[in-house]
Amino acid sequence: MNPFDQQKPIEGIKNILVVGSGKGGVGKSTVSVNLAASLKKMGMKVGLLDADIYGPSLPRLLGAVGQKPQIDDKGKIIPIVRQGMKLMSIGFLVEEGKAVVWRGPMLFKAMDQFFRDVDWGELDYLVIDLPPGTGDIALTAAQKVPINGAITVCTPQNLAFVDAKKAIDMFDQINVPHFGVVENMAYFKQTPEAEPVALFPRGEMSAYLETNKIEKLVEIPFHPTVGLSGEAGIPVVESTPDSEEGVAFAELAKKVVERTQ
Repeated sequence: MNPFDQQKPIEGIKNILVVGSGKGGVGKSTVSVNLAASLKKMGMKVGLLDADIYGPSLPRLLGAVGQKPQIDDKGKIIPIVRQGMKLMSIGFLVEEGKAVVWRGPMLFKAMDQFFRDVDWGELDYLVIDLPPGTGDIALTAAQKVPINGAITVCTPQNLAFVDAKKAIDMFDQINVPHFGVVENMAYFKQTPEAEPVALFPRGEMSAYLETNKIEKLVEIPFHPTVGLSGEAGIPVVESTPDSEEGVAFAELAKKVVERTQ
C-alpha cells in the first residue's frame, strides 16, 4: 500500500503549506509567522500550526506564551487566535521550558490530533512550521494530508545550505511541490541607503538553484527589527510593514498565492 493513499483533506482548509529548512537556527519559524501574517493582510483566512514538537516557538513569536486552548462541546480543540490568525502548538499544551520526551508513535498521534481534533474552521491557508531535519514529522504530515506546496528556508553559507538541500530532496521524495527557497539573513544594511553587507560567506546556493531550476523566492535582510518583533510577539510585517524585510515577506506571500490559485 502506498503510504500517501492515507491522505485526507482537512475539512474547510483550501491550501496547506509547509515551511522547512533541514537545519535549525536559520529563521524558519520567523519566516512561517511573517508569511502567514502577510497572507492574512492580503485578506486570507489563515492558520498556523507549529509542528516542532521538541522546540515550539510559535507561542513566543506571537505573544501567546501561557495561553491554553479550550475544548468545545464536540470535543474539538479551539485554536488560540493572535493577529487575526488561528494558532496551534504543543507549546500551548506543555509548560514552557519542560522537555517533550516522545518517540515516533506519540509524534504521529500528536500530528493526527493537530489535523483532525482542532476546530480550524474555514481557512484559505494553513501554514505548517516544520521542525529541523528530515524526519518523522515531515513524513507524517505528507502521509496524513495533501500538501499544496513547500518552502525551504536557508541562510547564505554552505554550512546551512548543505542541510537545506536535504530538505529540498525530502520534499521531492514525498511528492510535495517545492515552491522555492527563501534566503534569510541574506545581507545587512546599516541604513536603508547603505551598501548591503554579507554577514555570512556566500556559498553555492545561487549556482545550485540556477542549475536545478529552483526559484529563490525572496531574500530577507538581517535587521534587528525582525528579532525585536519576534521577542515582542508581533510579526515584523505588522510592526514595520514598509521596511525592506516587511516588503520581502509581503512579496513571498504574493508568490505563494500565485502558485496556489
